[in-house]
Amino acid sequence: MQMLALYQQTITAQYEAALAMLKQCIEACPPKHWESLIAQGTFRWVAYHTLFWCDLYLSPSNESFQLREFHGRGGDERGPEVAPGLSQEEALAYVAMCRQKVHESLAAETEETLAGGSGFHWYKNNRSEMHLVNIRHIQHHTGQLSAFLRRVDDRLKDRGSLGWVRSGWR
Repeated sequence: MQMLALYQQTITAQYEAALAMLKQCIEACPPKHWESLIAQGTFRWVAYHTLFWCDLYLSPSNESFQLREFHGRGGDERGPEVAPGLSQEEALAYVAMCRQKVHESLAAETEETLAGGSGFHWYKNNRSEMHLVNIRHIQHHTGQLSAFLRRVDDRLKDRGSLGWVRSGWR
């Protein structure tokens, strides 16, 4: 297998695993906890924040990022990364959008684009590393959501209910 194809396959599988775990958390969140506080934001905000930045960093650059219809709802002067009032269903639909964008983004990468700049002036790394940073960001917030859910919902204390996804979509 060619190195580029191996990279694309591996990173796609890891994005899918990270997004599958985030999806588990969104699905498992009881409606009464959708607006519960986690650190400095609500469960809803953490889910949206994670998906917004995943979506953005899957774009080749900040300038090429396309805002979605719901990005403008509920934001403030800080911009669209401030959480709009997404419902759980809308957050799950956003997971599906990001999953599709993973496939499109990784398929479009070349050895040249992966070795080039991240596309974001605030990240001085290459595009290849940008994908890893993006996956780590998804996992960081998924861990917050998972830990919160295990604290507030006795049904989720069992490790199998919010299980680890090693690779790929589940």
